[in-house]
Amino acid sequence: MEATKIDVLTAIKTSIDWGIKNIISLIGAVVLWILTIWIPYLNVGTTIAILTIPIELSKGNTINPTFIFDAKYRKFMGEFFILNGIRSIAITVGFMFFIIPGIVMSIAYSMSNLLLLDKEMGPLEALTKSNKLTYGNKWRMFFSQLAIIVVLVIALYIFGLIPAIGSILKIVILILASPILLSLQAYFYKTLVLDVEK
Repeated sequence: MEATKIDVLTAIKTSIDWGIKNIISLIGAVVLWILTIWIPYLNVGTTIAILTIPIELSKGNTINPTFIFDAKYRKFMGEFFILNGIRSIAITVGFMFFIIPGIVMSIAYSMSNLLLLDKEMGPLEALTKSNKLTYGNKWRMFFSQLAIIVVLVIALYIFGLIPAIGSILKIVILILASPILLSLQAYFYKTLVLDVEK
C-alpha cells in the first residue's frame, strides 16, 4: 500500500479552518493549562490532556476546555515520561549532527505522543510507528509548519512595532495561533493515521 502524501496547501487551509472553528474551546483549554502548569502532579495530567487535542480534532469531536482536568490522563504518566525521555535524547543527538537530522527526527517522532495516547501503544512502539507513518512526508510536514510559523513571526514583528500595546498584541497573536498549530497536528494525525485505518 502506498504511503499517504500530505498536501502542504491543504494542510495549511485545513488547520486554519479547524483552528477558527474551534478557537474558543481551544483557547479556553490552553489558558486553563497555562493556569495549572504550576501545580505539581496536576500539571502532568493537564499537559498530557493538552497533547490529546489533535486526536479529538482529527476525529471531529467538540472540545470542552475543562476536559484537561480528567484524571484518566494521569494513567499515561509513566509511559509519557519514558517516551518523551527517549524522544528527547534521540532528537538531541540528531541536532548534534549539524541540526538537520534533529529537525528530521523531531518530525519523524511527532506522532508518537498521539499514538501512545490514542492507540495506547508502548513508548518504543509509538516512536517506531510514528517514524514509519511520517516516512515520505517529513518535508511536507516541515514546510506546512514553517509557513504558519513564518506568518506568525512576521505578525509578531509587525505588532511588536506598535508603541504601548505591542506587547499585548503579541500575546494575543500567540494565543490565536495555538489553535491553528494544534489543528495542523490534528490534520497530520487524521491524514497519516485515521484515514489510513479506514
